[in-house]
Amino acid sequence: MNKLTKLACLSLFLLFSASISSAAPKDYRYTTVPNDPLKARIYTLDNGLKVYMTVNKETPRIQTYIAVRVGGKNDPAETTGLAHYFEHLMFKGTTHFGTQNYEAERPLLDRIEQQFEVYRKTTDEAQRKAIYHVIDSLSYEASKYAIPNEYDKLMAAIGANGTNAYTSFDVTCYTEDIPSNQVENWAKIQADRFKNSIIRGFHTELETVYEEKNMSLTQDPRKVSETMLAALFPHHPYGTQTVLGTQDDLKNPSITNIKNYYKTWYVPNNMAICLSGDFNPDEMIATIDKYFGDMKPNPNLPKLTVKPETPITEPIVREVLGPDAESVTLAWRFPGSASKEYETLQIVSQIMNNGKAGLMDINLNQQQKVLGAYAYVYNLSDYCAFIMQGRTKEGQTLDEVKDLFLGEIAKLKSGDFDENMLQANINNFKKYQIQQLEYNSIRADMFVQSFVNGTDWADEVTALERMSKLTKADIVAFANKYFTDSNYAIIYKKTGKDPNEKKISKPEITPIVMNRDAASNFLKEVQGSKVQPIEPVFIDYNKDMDQFAWNKDVPVLYKQNTTNDLFYLRYIFEMGNNNDKKLGTAAQYLRFLGTSDMTLEQLNSKFYGLACSFNVSPGDDRTYITLSGLNENLPQAIELFEKILADAQPDKTAYDNMVKNILKSRTDAKLNQMQNFIRLLTYAVYGKESATRNLLSTEELQNMNPSELTDRIHKLTSFKHRIMYYGPSSEQELTDVLNKYHKVPAQLQDIPAGKKFVMQPTPSNKVLIAPYEAKQIYMVQYSNRGEKFNPEVEPIRSLYNEYFGGGMNSIVFQEMRESRGLAYSAWAGIVTGGKVIYPYTVQTQIATQNDKMMDAIKTFNDIINNMPESEAAFKLAKEGIISRLRTDRIIKDNILWSYIYAQDMGMNVDKRIKQYNDVQKMTLQDVIDFQKKWMKDRTYTYCILGDKKELVTQEDLPYIVSDVLKHGVMNEKVKLKTYIVNLAYGLKPMATLKIEINGQEFEESSSGDGQYDAFVRALRKIYKVTLGRKFPMLTNYAVTIPPGGRTDAFVQTVITWSYDGTVFRTRGLDADQTEAAIKATMKMLNIIEDDYELKKSE
Repeated sequence: MNKLTKLACLSLFLLFSASISSAAPKDYRYTTVPNDPLKARIYTLDNGLKVYMTVNKETPRIQTYIAVRVGGKNDPAETTGLAHYFEHLMFKGTTHFGTQNYEAERPLLDRIEQQFEVYRKTTDEAQRKAIYHVIDSLSYEASKYAIPNEYDKLMAAIGANGTNAYTSFDVTCYTEDIPSNQVENWAKIQADRFKNSIIRGFHTELETVYEEKNMSLTQDPRKVSETMLAALFPHHPYGTQTVLGTQDDLKNPSITNIKNYYKTWYVPNNMAICLSGDFNPDEMIATIDKYFGDMKPNPNLPKLTVKPETPITEPIVREVLGPDAESVTLAWRFPGSASKEYETLQIVSQIMNNGKAGLMDINLNQQQKVLGAYAYVYNLSDYCAFIMQGRTKEGQTLDEVKDLFLGEIAKLKSGDFDENMLQANINNFKKYQIQQLEYNSIRADMFVQSFVNGTDWADEVTALERMSKLTKADIVAFANKYFTDSNYAIIYKKTGKDPNEKKISKPEITPIVMNRDAASNFLKEVQGSKVQPIEPVFIDYNKDMDQFAWNKDVPVLYKQNTTNDLFYLRYIFEMGNNNDKKLGTAAQYLRFLGTSDMTLEQLNSKFYGLACSFNVSPGDDRTYITLSGLNENLPQAIELFEKILADAQPDKTAYDNMVKNILKSRTDAKLNQMQNFIRLLTYAVYGKESATRNLLSTEELQNMNPSELTDRIHKLTSFKHRIMYYGPSSEQELTDVLNKYHKVPAQLQDIPAGKKFVMQPTPSNKVLIAPYEAKQIYMVQYSNRGEKFNPEVEPIRSLYNEYFGGGMNSIVFQEMRESRGLAYSAWAGIVTGGKVIYPYTVQTQIATQNDKMMDAIKTFNDIINNMPESEAAFKLAKEGIISRLRTDRIIKDNILWSYIYAQDMGMNVDKRIKQYNDVQKMTLQDVIDFQKKWMKDRTYTYCILGDKKELVTQEDLPYIVSDVLKHGVMNEKVKLKTYIVNLAYGLKPMATLKIEINGQEFEESSSGDGQYDAFVRALRKIYKVTLGRKFPMLTNYAVTIPPGGRTDAFVQTVITWSYDGTVFRTRGLDADQTEAAIKATMKMLNIIEDDYELKKSE
């Protein structure tokens, strides 16, 4: 064949091949790795988009992560926090959804962008305020076209769970857990989101980011972390900027910069879709290519160019001040997560601290040389860090803790550790890997980390094999190379006021239009799409688990694990600290004890070598003794486990150290914001007597014989109990193991009676304030009318909670965060107490700035008592619940937990059966009727934790809350029955009023220089002329009026009074200035009336 003929044949062949290719399905090539436990498929589309897949058919759902390899380290220096802020904006919609008319909306959005560019370059505060007013007005107009939270409505429509996102230094990742029959809709929504994102709702979302930043200002762990990174990385963005950004940058945002950032980084060759769940990989990749395949790559992705960090040659010392208890942090810099050093560092971390047999476990925690110490690897892409952190005991200095840490590092470097630890580490890593493979979220996240760090998946799969080959000599050499006497940073966290702490002030925001019933064509198409329905699968406790009696009278709840070699064995006692308040202390003491023939170190090393662990956990009214690990080691583990329970030996030194640490921990807890809030809420729910306060006193602890505690442990299994087992062993194999090792008396003891703590009713409004110096307040409204649990109520309760106060599509979220920017987090609902004996309660919760508190209370109660009614929102809530119930699967040991919960609630069937059947028949009117019966006009106990300098006083707040809620104040002896204030041209204002003082009514009129002056003059006549009593002198009158023309905004009037040598203030709050002043005056009259009655009785 000549050359020309060959070329002709080749051309025909290529043409023929092309025609076949265009007619046949596309051949998607993928890579796999031998012996991969995930059996992952990894695709790369033509535009560079990577797709990682692992199939797991246990439930008909799919965990999806869409990872963009960009984060806080890529923020422009002049607008830090941009990556995180844009993550929030990705929930605002596109050109196709989130809007009713994008073409009409667009000019307004463009003008908002232009105004923000002017705003950020303006320094004069008055001018900035005026510009922000323009932005606010434009945003209100733009909101008339927008459909807030329509992305969340789309996710609700397809039955998604876990709608969220996160931003770190290295990645921004968007998460969804979707039903397996909604792949097409999910891909369609996400592709539009990533290709056509539109920045809308900018200034209200900015308020949310402000709130998140303000919350971080009193989060000492975050401040320590940021300070540590700044010390380790003076040239890298890990240390030179933060993910949340600076306050100055947040106050001066740039939509233009954000758009440029989006166009640069949100491109397919910088993205990965990571999936784990129930799907067909071939169908999945075709669907993803269909929707994402036309995204345009960026061939010029910027490279992060930073100056390499220089070696640390002397300790870098930093100090952090904050409200929490003192602690110390040591940190060393290491190569990034893709390096081989990272694998060795993981082994080093486990040698140092694994919870059982690490150097810090044995030498520091178990010997109680510090209050608490731990070590871990801080994973980053470009670098990593090894961290050691610890808290001081009473009388111990931070430097003493530091020296103890360095002493353990010295042991590591000298090889002063058990070589058997290396194999034990590998055994435990294998156990962790088995545990991780059970969860779609973790499986998919493994892909995210590999993509972000740029590792080859084959290296991830074979990492454990390489780590298993490391010798003790390798570890010692590594430690001596990377841990020197001077190449670390040390952060002293001390208790005190942070001088650098600034609050971002609250701007005035006009609530945006919610357009709750509007829907884009995009949403309608998704709602109207036809998918193959997935039928629900509910639990039949008679078929899906087994029950039998061991040793005649010990019930066993049994479920066989047919998936892997993990087991969980639990002894369950219906007794806890309420039955014996020494039980919790006994369980804590057990962690520091050996037996008659094994030391504590030997016991823990043995457990760790078996890749098993145990725990004794007394709650208020139930105690769990748990043994878990690899089932092949169950006989050895249970033998050791039972030995400890039967033969734990008292140790006076260990007890004395524990008591000192318990008392120090109690003192430290008083410094922590969340601990204070939990205690406040507990007080609101139970009053002075609660399980939280049912503790051994200092005197009881110091005078107790420690053998009292070990006796309790020894006798624990002599009480009646149940056994719960989930694992590979058959019933007979489990019975044989129990027969051999679980020693119980012939007659089990009855459970002793427990102390009862009663949840307090809330017959009237009450306010509890706990002062805590922070830029954020935490508030819960708690209401208890004593309604008993009723299974018939559960379906409508779940639907109401979904509609009103549940996720991002709920009324509460939309009104509190989306519309008004009043809170970073807001939640409300009717909750059960976890057992049938506890009543239903209503709880609302917000975290917000101090200066937003009253607006937040007002809005919360407005929407509780006057719930917005939306047929569209109801439909989404209903469809979301039904879709999730169709695909929700309770499997593995969760079947046993579900059974226990059903028993606790007085039921013997899966509660989801009734929920699924009933919700399908419900209408919006059912939710409205439920709201009127269960929620409207309730009375609450308000629990507020906040900065007393920025909150109103304890005395004033009940009155202000009463103003907001339009409820009366308890013990109001002076009441304003009615009044009228007249204002006429050319005449002085006139006031006529009727008041009631201790049941007797008085009426009077007067003129004055102003409306309020006329009102006060009429009051003065009643007191001075009619009653012959003193009337306080008004010495100061201050009014705070918000700018911006909001007619529903509060005016706060603060009046200072002088009375009988005492000076005091009262406040009034109302949209009307005169009304606010009158309210302040009525409070004053009630205060002096109490004083008058007291003096009269003396």
